[in-house]
Amino acid sequence: HQAGRADPAPETPILHPLLHGLLAAAGGAFVTADLFNLYVWFELLLIAALGLLAHGGQPRQLDAAFKYLALNLLGTLLLLIAVAFIFGATGQLNFAALTEASRRPELAGVLPVYVALLALALLLKAGAFPLFAWLPASYHTLPAPVLALVGGLVTKVGVFALLRVGQVFAGSPPSFDEALGWIALATMLSGVLGAAYHWDLRRILAFHIVSQIGYLLLGVALASPAGALFFTAHNMLVKADLFLIAGLIWALAGHYDLRRIGGLYRAYPGLSTLFLVAAFSLVGVPPSSGFWGKFLLVRESFAQERYVWGGVALAVGLLTLYSMTKIWLEAFWKPHPEPSALVPVPGLRPAWLAVGLLTALVLALGLMPEPALRYVEAAALGLGRAKP
Repeated sequence: HQAGRADPAPETPILHPLLHGLLAAAGGAFVTADLFNLYVWFELLLIAALGLLAHGGQPRQLDAAFKYLALNLLGTLLLLIAVAFIFGATGQLNFAALTEASRRPELAGVLPVYVALLALALLLKAGAFPLFAWLPASYHTLPAPVLALVGGLVTKVGVFALLRVGQVFAGSPPSFDEALGWIALATMLSGVLGAAYHWDLRRILAFHIVSQIGYLLLGVALASPAGALFFTAHNMLVKADLFLIAGLIWALAGHYDLRRIGGLYRAYPGLSTLFLVAAFSLVGVPPSSGFWGKFLLVRESFAQERYVWGGVALAVGLLTLYSMTKIWLEAFWKPHPEPSALVPVPGLRPAWLAVGLLTALVLALGLMPEPALRYVEAAALGLGRAKP
């Protein structure tokens, strides 16, 4: 966070505890093997993210925090109700025990309803269509370094939880996967079209979070945990990188509105190169990390004869290229409306180092994907195998 502070914002003593609390809550949600503990970690994640949204105290930040709170409290309530119903029906909360209990024939009539309610709560937490309105409405108010962490992490926890639930209740009706697949496509399209419409750099990247969540949900719908996990790792790195680059652009040009920026390619060719690497990876240009993540998902779609799903995933990549090209042409290629505004800014070396490190990790994941692929395949085999 400190290395990425190209976008200055007022700090309070509570900021860093909130950042560490967010990381701890996300880590707890990733490793828990108990459904109720998953709910508890989501509650802590909500508190930390809400504090980060509101910590500046500005009216727009408080408004964003209220929008985030209103919809996520609904998700929390649905999650708690679903956990209570599942516990009442099975008498279990441990994931491994729930896997065994879900096979009992007497639960075939009611358990799918409770699992659907649980999935709805997690879809809201993940920012899926049509429940994503809170995400672009709140994320664009955050300073870039905080946004890099929150935007790259919070929604992924919801998708990972959905992936684990899908493994635990693997015997759910096929209609669940069918519905989730179409929700994934709608999430991809709504996110990428929102990004194409906007001119504010942070809003564009926030809508791309929604779009990329669609790819992750596609991996869940296809029962391809390895593809979903690899895409998650890729997306967390790339989104954090792009948000920090946005912070650098703000520091150098003074605006997030693309119409008021320009000339960065000539003034800062190094920043242009860093942006192109991250943008190509988000689009999925080979041999970037985004290419391998999308390749795994599209290949699985075609293998399961889900040709529409795979085709939409490819088309969304082209629309992503459009919005990245818009950023390139407006912020980097065209002359700046006020050339005198581009002056050297001191004190940005830590921010440059942070962006350079993330870009190097993105490059490494794309050029050498085999170690990460082996790791996510092993992790996929372990999903849902928690000991009672």
